[in-house]
Amino acid sequence: QVQLVESGGGLVQAGGSLRISCAVSGRPFSNYAVGWFRQAPGKEREKAATINRLGYTTYYADSVKGRFTISRDNAKSTVYLQMNSLKPEDTAVYYCAADLAGGPEYEFWGQGTQVTVSS
Repeated sequence: QVQLVESGGGLVQAGGSLRISCAVSGRPFSNYAVGWFRQAPGKEREKAATINRLGYTTYYADSVKGRFTISRDNAKSTVYLQMNSLKPEDTAVYYCAADLAGGPEYEFWGQGTQVTVSS
């Protein structure tokens, strides 16, 4: 069984930085592409960033491009999202998800971590 556990969320002031992590267990981590998604209250879930299995290809939503960086450490089975220049509109529950089958859907999801950016 695949498990994803997010950590590192919290409260930060606008303009600040935060790094959230997602530990993946259950199968060889390098088999998965991984994505960070976020959902703010009353809004649809948004795909924020993704990274392919070996970390060579990344995707960023326009709303986070230039401010967020996704990375992965396959030796630690962990994916990170470094978030800089945070804005109040980045406030959301952030979820990591893993894709084993090659897309487009992500089969495995974590429970989410809350990120709150105060103005």
